[in-house]
Amino acid sequence: MHDRIYVCHTFYHVYVACLKEFHILHEYKKTEGFSDKKAAGGSDGCGRATLVLSKMSNKFGSMVDRARECGLFEEVIEYDEKIDTFFPELAPLKTNTGSLFKNMINRIKFCRRFGQLQEKYVPVDFKAYKDIYVFCDSDPIGYYLNYKKIRYHALEDGLNCIKYGDQARYDNNGHFRFKAFMAKTGLIFIQNGWGRYCIDMEVNDISILDYPCPKYIEVRREPLVDELTRSDKELMLKLFVENMDELKEKLAEGKDKKRVLILSEPLCDLDTRQRLFRDLVTEYGEGAVVMIKQHPRDYLDYAKYFPDVILLAGTFPMEMLNFIDGLKFDKLVSVYTVVDSIRFVDEKIFLGDDFMDKYEAPEIHRLNEQIIDN
Repeated sequence: MHDRIYVCHTFYHVYVACLKEFHILHEYKKTEGFSDKKAAGGSDGCGRATLVLSKMSNKFGSMVDRARECGLFEEVIEYDEKIDTFFPELAPLKTNTGSLFKNMINRIKFCRRFGQLQEKYVPVDFKAYKDIYVFCDSDPIGYYLNYKKIRYHALEDGLNCIKYGDQARYDNNGHFRFKAFMAKTGLIFIQNGWGRYCIDMEVNDISILDYPCPKYIEVRREPLVDELTRSDKELMLKLFVENMDELKEKLAEGKDKKRVLILSEPLCDLDTRQRLFRDLVTEYGEGAVVMIKQHPRDYLDYAKYFPDVILLAGTFPMEMLNFIDGLKFDKLVSVYTVVDSIRFVDEKIFLGDDFMDKYEAPEIHRLNEQIIDN
């Protein structure tokens, strides 16, 4: 029986998995008294975890090999996770019949069949692990674990993300309590702590969330970061950053000038997204050196449309920049990415829904305001 396994869909998920693993290693070090060198790479007696990287929505690229070589994980496995549209037979089960009863029957059939169809693509025997940690259990892995009746721990997709979009309630708007009851029986599946086989749901800060869930547990990220040693941070930088010299060279540009970092995000259609980030560069970048940190799932060609901007790759989580000594920006601008964890800027600007209202219909992004609490 193996100790732990993490199912990750983004670079940020891997980052949090690393934080959790370092915490376990440091706690083990305190009780068993082994060396720093062993703490950074696992040890006999403190089992290392398996890392599963889903290829469904994120291109992990060369990080897969670096994760296998870093010594933090026992095994690193890629997962060819399939979305529901990959299976044409599921489409009729998602059609709105106009009847709550008929829709619920179809949903029961959908949840079971989707789990069955996913099984041939699942690369590990989850029953061989004591603890299973799943980021984004709204993805097919959640349906699979529900179908197989395998208990697991859920973790929030992004830092404090439920505050800005409670997807479980939004996706099940209308008769939520009835649907939550059905999920509790295991007949249907609802993500983020509502599924029968979800043990608990880790969130960073329960106090900021508008709607409760009995399975929410608070696991603050900041204390996990604070306990990292210098060698821990260096290992994580090697894991996530493919070419550190190139990154440091870009980050060093304009050190004697005002510097602004803008976080890109996969917002709107590509044309609207280009206009949106052009407006941000114009408004916040006047007289400054501007850098754009590309989101891993943002495929806008910033190098083509923003030739005067310094582009940072989307192949590492922005939190890695916290670990680079001496790095400092005057401003950080974000639309929806929560920037509470960033420590290398003087001023953080979080724009949110009011800003997005200018670029798309409010009902597209104002999710929590549309939730019917019933």
